Amino acid sequence: MTPTTSPAVVPGAEPFSADGGRIGVLLSHGFTGSPASMTPWGKQLAGLGHTVRVPRLPGHGTTWQELNTTTWEQWYAEVDAALTELRSRCDHVVVAGLSMGGCLALRLAEQRPADVDAVVLVNPAINLARFDLKLLPVLKRLARSLPGIGNDIKKPGQDEIGYVRTPLKALASQLVMWKDVRTHLDQVTQPLLVFKSDEDHVLDPTSVELIRAGVSSKVLDVVALPESYHVATIDNDDQLIFDRTATFIAEHVGTFDD
Repeated sequence: MTPTTSPAVVPGAEPFSADGGRIGVLLSHGFTGSPASMTPWGKQLAGLGHTVRVPRLPGHGTTWQELNTTTWEQWYAEVDAALTELRSRCDHVVVAGLSMGGCLALRLAEQRPADVDAVVLVNPAINLARFDLKLLPVLKRLARSLPGIGNDIKKPGQDEIGYVRTPLKALASQLVMWKDVRTHLDQVTQPLLVFKSDEDHVLDPTSVELIRAGVSSKVLDVVALPESYHVATIDNDDQLIFDRTATFIAEHVGTFDD
């Protein structure tokens, strides 16, 4: 039997890494997306002297069919390993994520509180108030995918290098993770910065509402993004995200010279 090989990574969807000072920042992209949505943010943070990791989650940046063979445990294992590597070289680590990447970041904060010093979320996904999601256990047996949710971006010419289809088995797995993270939100105690787009065609407001009500963080700042859609990290408000994140890290974690 010939062993199967993974599909090639799409150009531009490669992970990003930069070694710098003693503050590390872990950035996670979202479901069906790729590191392309986070790399500009990562480069900006690296330019400030931070050590940065933008991993490529399993099944992403290749084909939606491959993503449909992966589970949330594999995606979490990837960011968990990246956090371990950052902790081996940095005194402090900030975890950040877009959409499902925000859910992964929250789970790291829940499961490894001693290793996560602060959390930054951009349009985090831990819930959707949609009735049809309750039908996923049946739908995933009837169809492999539905039309994609990628590139919800207001700014022309941007591309998160995501999929044109949403694989349903993988989506069903993501929902299991959402439930797990929602159950343990009170274990999040770190300073928390949340960016939320005023207009988002992927998520409804319930995720941010649940996070605000559920976490135990004494510092919880929510910043509106008036000129961006869901993939705000490469949209019109990207510089606002970059600048506020840099200030947040300096205030609550320190500077790379400390």
